[in-house]
Amino acid sequence: MARNKLITIILGSLLLVMLALVIAFNVLNLQEAYGGGPPHYSMTTNMDKWTNPLPTLGIIDGITLLIVAAYVYVLRTAQRKH
Repeated sequence: MARNKLITIILGSLLLVMLALVIAFNVLNLQEAYGGGPPHYSMTTNMDKWTNPLPTLGIIDGITLLIVAAYVYVLRTAQRKH
């Protein structure tokens, strides 16, 4: 029983770290894409090389959401068994 609780705490902590990293990744990519300065400065300086980061960020956020949802589902299922 104590081992399962320890594993749950470790996995929960890892998910929080993963969530923090994904948020930092999103912020850094959005700042890089849209820049600080005049409106959309980074977008207009190298227009031929600029790509929209939103599709990639959406995929990464979706995968993260699925992982968190699976964790919550497994936790709730395990609690119902006890």
